[in-house]
Amino acid sequence: MTSTAGPTDKRFTVQLFRERLEQAMDRAGTTRAGLARRIGVDRSTLSQILSPESVRLPRADTVAAMAVALQVSLDWLLGLTEGNQLGADILERAPEISPRRRAPEDENLRRWYTESSGYKIRLVPTNLPDPLKTNEVVEHEYREAQGLSAEQAMRRSMDRLDYARQPETDIEICTSIQMLRGFVLGQGIWEDLPREVRIRQLVHIADLTDELYPSMRWYLYDGRHEYAVPVTIFGPKRAALYVGNMYLVFTTTEHIRVLTRRFDDLIRRAVIQAHEVPGFVRRQIAELEGAEQ
Repeated sequence: MTSTAGPTDKRFTVQLFRERLEQAMDRAGTTRAGLARRIGVDRSTLSQILSPESVRLPRADTVAAMAVALQVSLDWLLGLTEGNQLGADILERAPEISPRRRAPEDENLRRWYTESSGYKIRLVPTNLPDPLKTNEVVEHEYREAQGLSAEQAMRRSMDRLDYARQPETDIEICTSIQMLRGFVLGQGIWEDLPREVRIRQLVHIADLTDELYPSMRWYLYDGRHEYAVPVTIFGPKRAALYVGNMYLVFTTTEHIRVLTRRFDDLIRRAVIQAHEVPGFVRRQIAELEGAEQ
């Protein structure tokens, strides 16, 4: 669920999405009000999505719900393929719906990582990469989470770090530079995270990205020009898009190749390359420490 690099291409992607959504609604014989009810959003929200002035794609879980409700393939709705797959063909090619339990013992994630041993893992996380998080940050993020304790989340982060340290591991991570800057400045979900905790986390990141390079490489792209939803691509085996309370899991070669190409585009357009990340993070630390004085 991505847009391409330039503003013009991004507008074209959003326009194509609107056109295909309206086309699918016409074929399904449903109104805006009817579709809004089926996907659990307000009619005004759907009207905004369909507005010619809209410049962004909807949330990933909203797009997934639209595809299911209208019985069209997710990749066609997003403009990733030209073929309009309807009816039984959708059921045959549709992504697997897999619940996310957000715990270290999550059988799906463990199985996917195990099956991908020896292959490259490509990751766009929801915020900071799990293998690089300190226990203090994990505890802050999960202090009010339902279904997963902070202790379980800490063990999951350690599991991911252990995986990253295994021989022959090959992991690429992409996030926006704005996300990392938001952490540095204590914005969003980190707005009440003390500065000293953020500094310790940044030191941890700088040390680990130095230690694990080049087997683990973290790239930063400019979120003003690029957009990417949380996804993990497990080599050629599967790609899992995180949509809130579940994963959309693609196992067909065509889907995996499309998502892999998009991920590789993010790397090519990164404004901070992997070998530059430790130095960039240490400059953020110096900024924070200077602000304390």
